[in-house]
Amino acid sequence: MSRLGWMGTLRAGTALGILVIATAQANAGAFAIREQSTYGQGTSFAGVAAGGSPSSMFWNPATMTQFKGIVSENGFSVIVPKASQTPQAGTTPTLLPFGGVSNSAETGAVPNGYTTYQISPNLWLGLSINAPFALSVSTPETWAGRNYSGDSTIRSYNATPSIAYRINDWISIGAGVQIQYMNVNFTQGLTLPGQDLTLKGRGYGFGGTAGVTLTPTPTTSIGLGYRSQIDQNIQGTMLLPVGAAFNVPFSTPGSVETTLKLPDIVSLGIRQQVGLQWTVMGTVEWANWSRIGTVTVNQLNGAPALVGTNVFRVPFQYDDGWFFSAGAEYRWNERLTLRGGVGYEISPITDQVRTPRLPDNDRFWASMGLSWKVAPFMRFDLAYTHLWIKDPNINITAASGNPSFAGANYVGTVSAHSDLFSASAVIRFDDLEPSVKKPFMK
Repeated sequence: MSRLGWMGTLRAGTALGILVIATAQANAGAFAIREQSTYGQGTSFAGVAAGGSPSSMFWNPATMTQFKGIVSENGFSVIVPKASQTPQAGTTPTLLPFGGVSNSAETGAVPNGYTTYQISPNLWLGLSINAPFALSVSTPETWAGRNYSGDSTIRSYNATPSIAYRINDWISIGAGVQIQYMNVNFTQGLTLPGQDLTLKGRGYGFGGTAGVTLTPTPTTSIGLGYRSQIDQNIQGTMLLPVGAAFNVPFSTPGSVETTLKLPDIVSLGIRQQVGLQWTVMGTVEWANWSRIGTVTVNQLNGAPALVGTNVFRVPFQYDDGWFFSAGAEYRWNERLTLRGGVGYEISPITDQVRTPRLPDNDRFWASMGLSWKVAPFMRFDLAYTHLWIKDPNINITAASGNPSFAGANYVGTVSAHSDLFSASAVIRFDDLEPSVKKPFMK
């Protein structure tokens, strides 16, 4: 096949990949999904805001200026979480015999796609498509924590058109617009099996991204990236069990709306080349999860939605989250690059507010990855990560002060860990363009 034929085939394949990404359903056992870059995952995302691959634009759009011509990166991550939940003494006696859950977190796939296009020596356009927030929880109808966790999913899809400008050889800036769609399905037990509250809804939110990269020396890259907060305006339906006492005389099932306040995120990354083969890197990231507060569900007339005489609220009450990582990569030869990294994440979910729906806790990351250059214009990235999650404890009682307490006690322990597998392909299309000398050019 001719070089021009290869170019057409690869462009068509990438366009199809982006379509699949845009329509896929993302599931993961966590609310915020960090797994947006196979390349970055290989070092536990150390230095990712400073560049290295087109997917770095998720954290910092200014990194687009590192990639000449037209470059596309498409990938996916498979998240295999485990959260085994065991009720303990202190749980309401009528619920305790229902027992625990062997694994309340579901395996899921998270897709991502990026394209950067250099339209002049100093100006780039870009587009990324991601699933940055997701949750997938599956529990039986009869288990001891049913009043605080039932089958629930959150799925989000982000499209972010971006622009970047290289001011000079050592500083670049970038910005973008986030367009986010979200789908929510929330189930929670009310009393005994068969008595469930369900909220189904969907909505859109908008935000921005911005960033800067500094290159003080030819071997040093520093990046600071910002992803803005998004207020997701969810509209949907609240359902209550037919004929139950919850329907009369005060409950207000039917059309409802709410706002989910998602965090803004600041990422600082550094990459330092050491010799001809080694590069070391590091990341510090802050996520403003404390803004989520308590989510109140309202009727369309603005009055709170009621379940019996109680206002329908979801008291997240998270703290801010922090993430730290360090890593290195080794250029084995012209085709093969190996990388690895470790990280530590401080969860925004504390003992005071934790529920069995999202039994998250602080975690330690260990990752490894590689890049294999199969042709001058194409490479494949692979990565694997294991997360050791500090065993969470759950205490939802009147005495504990947990804001989710709703009349029934649940006390439990959780054994949790997670495995992450990622793969991606990076293609530079302009390498395939034939060289054409225009007659009027010298």
